[in-house]
Amino acid sequence: MAEQGLLVLFGSQTGTAQDTAERLGREAQRRRLRCRVQALDSCDLANLIHEPLVVFVCATTGQGDPPDNMKMFWRFIFRKSLPARSLCQLDYAVLGLGDSSYPKFNFVAKKLHKRLLQLGGNPLLPVALGDDQHDLGPDAVVDPWLVALWDKILALYPLPPGLEIISPDVCLPPKYTLHYLPEDSPQPERDLLQAAAPQAAPCELQPFAARVVSNQRVTAHSHFQDVRLIEFDIAGSGITFSAGDVVMIQPQNCPEDVQQFCQLLCLEPHRRFVLEPTEPGTSLPPLLPQPCTIQYLVTHYLDISCVPRRSFFELLAHFSTSELEREKLQEFSSAQGQEELYSYCNRPRRTTLEVLWDFPHSTCAIPADYLLDLIPRIRPRAFSIASSLLALPERMQILVAVVRYKTRLSKPRRGLCSTWLASLNPEQGDVRVPLWVKKGGMKFPADPATPVIMIGPGTGVAPFRAAIQERVALGCRGNCLFFGCRHQSKDFYWQTEWEELVTKGFLTLFTAFSRDQDEKVYVQHRIRENGKLVWELLSSENAHVYLAG
Repeated sequence: MAEQGLLVLFGSQTGTAQDTAERLGREAQRRRLRCRVQALDSCDLANLIHEPLVVFVCATTGQGDPPDNMKMFWRFIFRKSLPARSLCQLDYAVLGLGDSSYPKFNFVAKKLHKRLLQLGGNPLLPVALGDDQHDLGPDAVVDPWLVALWDKILALYPLPPGLEIISPDVCLPPKYTLHYLPEDSPQPERDLLQAAAPQAAPCELQPFAARVVSNQRVTAHSHFQDVRLIEFDIAGSGITFSAGDVVMIQPQNCPEDVQQFCQLLCLEPHRRFVLEPTEPGTSLPPLLPQPCTIQYLVTHYLDISCVPRRSFFELLAHFSTSELEREKLQEFSSAQGQEELYSYCNRPRRTTLEVLWDFPHSTCAIPADYLLDLIPRIRPRAFSIASSLLALPERMQILVAVVRYKTRLSKPRRGLCSTWLASLNPEQGDVRVPLWVKKGGMKFPADPATPVIMIGPGTGVAPFRAAIQERVALGCRGNCLFFGCRHQSKDFYWQTEWEELVTKGFLTLFTAFSRDQDEKVYVQHRIRENGKLVWELLSSENAHVYLAG
């Protein structure tokens, strides 16, 4: 065990499962256990049979689907060819993170636990099912389960003689050490956003820097919501996509936030540094150039606009030079303080940057070495592709509702990616956005004669615009669209385009403008009114129904 150590494998879509897995890693370190924390798809699956002790932390996404970074593992573990006793030497535990408002609550964790049992694995504990809907969030299940887990693990692998568990008051070493380079050292920073044709299809680790061709507001200026139709030039990228596919976009922090963050932490934006892992075998963050500037790190990597998690407060408390601030941070990171943390942070959607403003004595004491432990990386955002390559070769369009809403905080909340995209002005020069394409969940019929019924209120109509363009280019006429918005004159996306297709006989269109009359009318009312046609298409013509919102 001393040799192998504990392996913690996570499948995470939004970062919660990864955060929990890293917490397990820290708790293992305090118990003097060697521990590796990895995404499931980064793990060498052939070596799984040699691992003595593995903890799986898995989220469930969509309709009971595994997260993107465990899809290869998922296919591997359910291979029929795997021998029934292939994991008989494995002690394991499964921690699931889900949301009980979905029908397939924690489906991935339940199914994985069952499969590991089938393959002969020895469960240390019953599967744990964390629930976002609980008043205290998943931690209501995670906290007591971890206590029981460590009891089991320490019974199997006791502490070496003379050693004790490292106290929570002791700050563990950072994952990386940040070494500043002399100010006069040469070598300019490598730009990760290379517009040159990539060697392989663009992906998260090698996005394509697509040029923004146009960025046009498509809602009336009197309308409460700013919605943009943004077009990218993807010529030479090697990117291909079909209707229903999704584009992933890597956003960045706005310059004012970056400047504030650097001022608060007394960081010099133009200082260059290299990162060095503290533990041998730890890989460097793949999306950061080496060497890198503080400016690049804060702009492109650190998610300073996310709502901080409990682990953030736990680590920040270690650096605090103010007793008052330290006590509050410790309360927020304790099991008892979760309700108060929720009302301080999650309910009003307070950002990491705003929290740092609230704890100035702790913030100015944060060592630069700990920045990557304290603040997660900016995650890519997914958008439905709203155009077809058959209609617009070498181009890609997306429909973006700019996220802006009020909470009890005086400053409106803004979506990081949509706000950044809306700010890009291609008329002011060469503006580029890092992106790549992922297969979507919607597959349109291969047989062009099969009719499709599409229900797309608001910006949910975006993937159907791609589907209709694609189907019209192939000569398909059985396209039926139910579209809904507030006002015909303010947010009826692609009105002219739809009306032309209706005239040409390619589209049957039903619209519901909810606020254009006294009584609100929605797409479901139009479906009910046209029930005879819908049933005819379903029963006689085997139509496929799609819904996006």
